[in-house]
Amino acid sequence: MQEFIITASVLLGLILLFIILPSIHRIGPTEVGLITKRFSARKLSEGSLIAFQGEAGYQADLLMPGLRWKLNIVYRVDKFPWVQVPAGEIGVVIAQAGSALPIGAKSAIYKSEFGKFNDIRAFVAQGGQQGVQRPVLSPGTLEPIHPVAFLIITKQQVYGVPISPEFRRLGKKLSSASFGLRPDQLDLVRIEPRIGADGHVVDVCGIVTTYEGEPLPSGDIASRIGGYEDIQKMEAAGSTDAEIIDRLLGSMNSEHNNYQDLQAFLTKGGRIGLQHDTLLYGAYALNPFLVHVEIVPMLVVQQGQVAVMKGYVGLVTQDTSGPQFKFGFVVRPGHRGIWKEPLRTGKYAINPRCYDPEVVPTFILTLNWADAVSQAHNLDKGLKQITAKSREGFVFDIDLQVQIHVPDTTAPYVISMVGTMQNLVNEVLQAAVGNHFRDKLQSMPAIDFIATRQKVQEEARVHITKQLEQYQVETRGIYIQDVVFPEELVSVLTQREIANQEVETYKKQCLAQDQRIEMEQSKGRADMQAQLAQSKVGIEIKQNNAEGRKAEAEGDATYVEKTGTAKGAEIRAVGLARAESYRAQVEALGANATAILNVATALAEAKVKLVPEVLVSGGSGVLDGVLAKFLNPKTHLEPPKMS
Repeated sequence: MQEFIITASVLLGLILLFIILPSIHRIGPTEVGLITKRFSARKLSEGSLIAFQGEAGYQADLLMPGLRWKLNIVYRVDKFPWVQVPAGEIGVVIAQAGSALPIGAKSAIYKSEFGKFNDIRAFVAQGGQQGVQRPVLSPGTLEPIHPVAFLIITKQQVYGVPISPEFRRLGKKLSSASFGLRPDQLDLVRIEPRIGADGHVVDVCGIVTTYEGEPLPSGDIASRIGGYEDIQKMEAAGSTDAEIIDRLLGSMNSEHNNYQDLQAFLTKGGRIGLQHDTLLYGAYALNPFLVHVEIVPMLVVQQGQVAVMKGYVGLVTQDTSGPQFKFGFVVRPGHRGIWKEPLRTGKYAINPRCYDPEVVPTFILTLNWADAVSQAHNLDKGLKQITAKSREGFVFDIDLQVQIHVPDTTAPYVISMVGTMQNLVNEVLQAAVGNHFRDKLQSMPAIDFIATRQKVQEEARVHITKQLEQYQVETRGIYIQDVVFPEELVSVLTQREIANQEVETYKKQCLAQDQRIEMEQSKGRADMQAQLAQSKVGIEIKQNNAEGRKAEAEGDATYVEKTGTAKGAEIRAVGLARAESYRAQVEALGANATAILNVATALAEAKVKLVPEVLVSGGSGVLDGVLAKFLNPKTHLEPPKMS
């Protein structure tokens, strides 16, 4: 009995050791238990990988964290960690269970019922397919995912058990590279400003290419949700070019969450290949097996510029330039061809694979045919000094500056004619400017060119203006900056100039001597200036005195003339009166008595004493005495005048 008890105890111990204890499984808090059934009367259907009804093989149900019982003899339990996707990374899901992919398909259809692939029964029941799943696991995901039904590829490791013998042989060496992925492809796609080579911040956007979907329509090179039916409707409604441009350069990425919901993208009609709409700044969880993003600079149109758009996608070409324009097609925005409405100042997240912008400066453009290059642009980097030969064979190097202007309204027509602004400079201007100066200089002597440089410059302006008018480009100025003369001509001109300068020097010296003579004369006149001034003053004084005397004499003459005339009249009147008196006296007294009386009167008026100082006695008394007075030689009397 004791031996039986011992035997039973040993058997129980063995059962406990080999059956019961191995059947108890402790599943950690971030682990799952994969159950494999060792044997079963049921067999898996052909092509099935997971047992859903107790068949032998990998079981659909997993053991969750905790103490779990599975009879060791029937089941084997393997522990696997939960799938964890670190922050900033994504997890790519590859299904090993489910129905086979249709021929030509590159990824499996996705339904909302699949969730995060943590329910294999729902996945298979809802028609889940094998292969790459369209959505990815977002950063921070922590899920108990069936390790056989799905492989989860992350940057650091691959979760799950690969079925392919090739992958199984890699064992722990299995990584993202085993599936053709670089580690950086399992990061979030970040679109953010970049630092350019010159140290400046560059605004960027993302060009998207998808590897899943229906083929593009014939003639299209990029997929746009809904095609261009909306543009046709806008044209029919009379929308302006600016409104159509806003619509085209806008984005319909909200329809599919910026390509993160690739199933929605395909459901909305997205096609395989290059995508019209770009990605803007942000971080995106994109499936690297199905979506590729190329980072490119945004189109930046500065003040004083326009961008002429060459559209490679859109509606069929419909020329709007008219029959008079014979240099290509100019179309409305949304059609293939050169848009007649350019883009003005701003930043545009355009796809350069769909549109080729040609930035056209609309400020006055200065081009230098010289070693110097403009700082405002780089269009004249290929221009060199113009080398020309004169009629005599002298070779000249000419530094030239040309100023042109392309109006913003005609910029699309200019680009339609020349292709690019660089072509305008290299092909059109190079020929028009260089050939003109070469032809002009070769037709004239070198000396004439030097002497008539301004005239040559003006003729060049007229010629180039006419040439550029054909391309609807304005000419604002032609300037000959410098002319590099050949050494032999410089030597001749130098000697000639020296001779000319010597002639001028001699002329100046002769002129200096003439000036010296004039100076000496002026100095002599200056030295005698005081005497000259004094004599001039004396002359003026004498002239003034003479004029005074002349005036005084003229005054006296006038006075005498007037006075004499008056006195003559008076005397005449008195004489006539006296004559009448004398006749009366003669008639009354007689001639002698009258004469004596008048003599006495005259003497009395002359205040002559009538009584003589010596009285002569005898005679006839008083009369004799008076006569004696008159006979005295000391008495001078004039007899009265008788008129």
